[in-house]
Amino acid sequence: MSPDPLTPYGNRPMVTPIVNAVNYEYSSFEVLRQITDGEIDGYTYHRDDNPTVRAVEHTVAALEGAEDCVICTSGMAACTMVYLTFLRAGDHMIIFHDTYGANYKVSLILERLGVDITWMDADKAGNIGDELRPNTRMIFLESPSNPLCKVIDIQAVRNAADKVGAFVVADNTFATPFHQKPLALGAHLVIHSATKALGGHNDLMAGVIACSKEHYDELWFTRQAIGTTLDPHSAFLLARGLKTFDLRARAMSVSAQAVAEFLEGHPKIPRIFYPGLPGDPGHDTASRQMHGGFGGMMAFDVGDDQEDAKRFIRNLKLIYHAVSLGATETLVCIPFLTTMLYLPPERRTIFGVKENTVRLSLGIEPTASILEDLEQALSNL
Repeated sequence: MSPDPLTPYGNRPMVTPIVNAVNYEYSSFEVLRQITDGEIDGYTYHRDDNPTVRAVEHTVAALEGAEDCVICTSGMAACTMVYLTFLRAGDHMIIFHDTYGANYKVSLILERLGVDITWMDADKAGNIGDELRPNTRMIFLESPSNPLCKVIDIQAVRNAADKVGAFVVADNTFATPFHQKPLALGAHLVIHSATKALGGHNDLMAGVIACSKEHYDELWFTRQAIGTTLDPHSAFLLARGLKTFDLRARAMSVSAQAVAEFLEGHPKIPRIFYPGLPGDPGHDTASRQMHGGFGGMMAFDVGDDQEDAKRFIRNLKLIYHAVSLGATETLVCIPFLTTMLYLPPERRTIFGVKENTVRLSLGIEPTASILEDLEQALSNL
């Protein structure tokens, strides 16, 4: 058998090698048995595992303070794997309106499979006990939420969930592990769209689930069965992005705080949502469960209607009009027209989003340059 591709001669390469092998040669039948029984680390077939992917899983697990991590093909693949692994027909799940819109499409599939789903507004998370049932199996949340950056007390949700033995699953994409560790706050599982801040460069798509070793084994079974293992090149790009993750997350948070303070009270910004502002409804909770700042995401209304929001975006010169988030570039979009297209129109505004609500993802450009671009775009409305 050839040497370990990640440490071929006992020394370590400075970058994670891209291992493109789909299958592997066995040195003996005993080694094959040990690998397939899980007694030793090893590889048989890419759908099972891949050395490049596995190396990045260890890195992400360490970031979240988890025992292990499963990486798959996208953030929604990660969400769907969690649903398929831990929900059964007859189970009840609570999910918040304030989550990425594609979860609504998956919820329709889950309902066809016999899962009962309750949708809640994150503003009412403190009353989640009223929605619990004996068969509530899972509570799925984002904090801060997408797109309105609402903050949910994760420990309080876990305390409520324990009354019926429900799983708490936290999507930490907006906060990132730089600012928040949901497992330490009581979540059972943590999900990321690694396409966003973990990768950070608009050049890969991946999803991660940080968890205990026991939950890793269950999730690995699902991933192996349905074939959502990430390709090695994307895993390599993710490993590269993670090397600068802390630097990028800190820079984004510093700029976001400055931008939020600039926009707060601006005559053409009637509402702003950012937990770093003392007047934000989620500020106190975020101050307890986030650290090192309040993240690089915010939402705000522009002018009186959608045409004002469109005109504002057309006026921007530095900031990019694009979906996704957590990238090196500052990105802006109108959720009603983009990330929420997965939802029927009547569902897009029931939890606070308006047609002129704008979502802003701060990049790593100089803060002064971002502020200058926002100021000139607003002044020309």
